[in-house]
Amino acid sequence: MISSRNYGITAFAFIYLGFLYLPILFLPLFSFNDGVIVAFPIKGFSTRWYSTLMSIEALHDALWNSLRVAVSTSILATILGVFGARAFTRYRFPGRTALTSFVMVPLVLPEIIVAISLLIVLIKSGVGLSLVSVTLGHVLLCMPFAMAVLISSFEGLDQSLEEASFDLGESAAWTFWRVILPIVAPGIIASLLITFTISLDEFIVAFFLAGTDPTLPVYIWSQLRFAARLPSVLALGSIMLFASFILLWLAEMLRRKSQARSGRSGGII
Repeated sequence: MISSRNYGITAFAFIYLGFLYLPILFLPLFSFNDGVIVAFPIKGFSTRWYSTLMSIEALHDALWNSLRVAVSTSILATILGVFGARAFTRYRFPGRTALTSFVMVPLVLPEIIVAISLLIVLIKSGVGLSLVSVTLGHVLLCMPFAMAVLISSFEGLDQSLEEASFDLGESAAWTFWRVILPIVAPGIIASLLITFTISLDEFIVAFFLAGTDPTLPVYIWSQLRFAARLPSVLALGSIMLFASFILLWLAEMLRRKSQARSGRSGGII
C-alpha cells in the first residue's frame, strides 16, 4: 500500500521536473513557429528558421570558434584529469584531501567571479583576450568535472594487474599505457564528452574573455537584441539542446560502463 507521504514525494518530483524542463520544451516548439512573434497561438508550422541558419556567416564563424575551444578544452582538461585522478587514487601524500577540495573549488564559485578574476589576471599579465584565454578559463571550469569522472574510473582499478605487469618486466610508463589506460578508457571518453559539452555551452567566461572572437553562446546573446532574429536563435538553441542531450547521454553510458568493470554503481549526471 502506497502511503500519502510517497504520493507527496511523487507529486513534488513531477512538479519540480515540470518547473525545470517545461520552459526548455518551449524552445523547440517556437523554433517551428511560422511567425516572428514568440507567443501563443502559433501561426503555423515551418522549418524556414532552420534553413536560414545555413546562410549566416557570422554564425558559422562563432560555431567554428566554439568547436575549437571545446575540443581544446576537453583534451586539456581530460589529460590533466587523468594525471590528477591517478595521483589521488594511487598514492597517499600529505594534503591530499585539501588538494582534492581545492581542485573542486570552481564547482561552488560563481562563474562571474571566476570570469572577472581571470580577466584581471590576464590584463595585468599583458595577455590579450582571444580564444586561447577562453580555453584557459574553460579548462579551469571543466577540471572538476573531468576529475569527478576519472577518479570514479581509477578507484576501481585492481592493483594486482599493475603488479603483475611489473613482475613481467614492464616499465611504469608502459604499464600505464598498456594496462591502466585500456581499463579506464570509457571514463576518459566520458570525460571528453562531458567537458566538451560544458565548454560548448558555457557563456559567462566566454563573454568576458573572448575578445573579438565570439563563441556560439556569445553570438546567441548578441542576437537577442534584434526581435526579427529571435526565431533563428530559437532554432539554433534547439539544435544545441539536442546535441548537448545526446553528448551527455553518451557520456553517462560510458561512465556506467566504466563503473560496471569495477563493480560499482552511481551517477554524476
